[in-house]
Amino acid sequence: MTGRLDGKIALITGAGAGIGKAAALAFAAEGATVHATSRSVGPLESFTSTEGIITRTLDVTKADDIAAAAAEIEGVDVLVNCAGWVPGGTILESTEEDYARAIDANITSAFRMTRAFLPGMLERGRGSIINVASVLGTITAAPGRCVYGMTKGAMIAMTKSVALDYATSGVRCNALCPGTVGTESLLERIAEQPDPDAARKLFEARQAQARLGTPEELAAACVYLAEDASAFMTGQTLIVDGGWTI
Repeated sequence: MTGRLDGKIALITGAGAGIGKAAALAFAAEGATVHATSRSVGPLESFTSTEGIITRTLDVTKADDIAAAAAEIEGVDVLVNCAGWVPGGTILESTEEDYARAIDANITSAFRMTRAFLPGMLERGRGSIINVASVLGTITAAPGRCVYGMTKGAMIAMTKSVALDYATSGVRCNALCPGTVGTESLLERIAEQPDPDAARKLFEARQAQARLGTPEELAAACVYLAEDASAFMTGQTLIVDGGWTI
């Protein structure tokens, strides 16, 4: 790699799998010191021998856990809010419990993480906050993803607000908006369908490229948002969706 993130300290939530895991590996390969976090220790075990990656458990739905992390992890230059949950269902199929869990996992967590680590960035006069949102929400919609789309739309709104409020501070905030990505979570959901092959083809057909994205492709976009080369970019939705929203 080329050392695009040399000297930077990054914190990534939801780093145990999918886009978060790929981003942790990509950041470390580019020279960053990465704090890779997940709700449980098991998903983080694959990082044991990876140079540049420090692991810790962090439940982003618990304010005390976030406060403890903020007190212990100093000098964070890049915050990637990647943890989340994907509920299915129309508005009539979604329960109050689904709604509350999705709000807590997908948007309240990012709200709390940003409040915890933004002050340090402002004090140092630099930082990049990357919110992993989705094309589902304010950009487009998909059947049976009402509550999920609501939370990701809120994440994009928060991104723009933070970016504008601190535009002259040296701290940037952008949203990464993936299309359909072949994460462990998605592949597990596909495997649970009555006809997994047909289900996969439906997911692939969303994209003009007629394939699923890979976590590594999204991680590459995260590296760009984290590095100084994107210093003139803030408040934006970086869409990486294989042509879904053309």
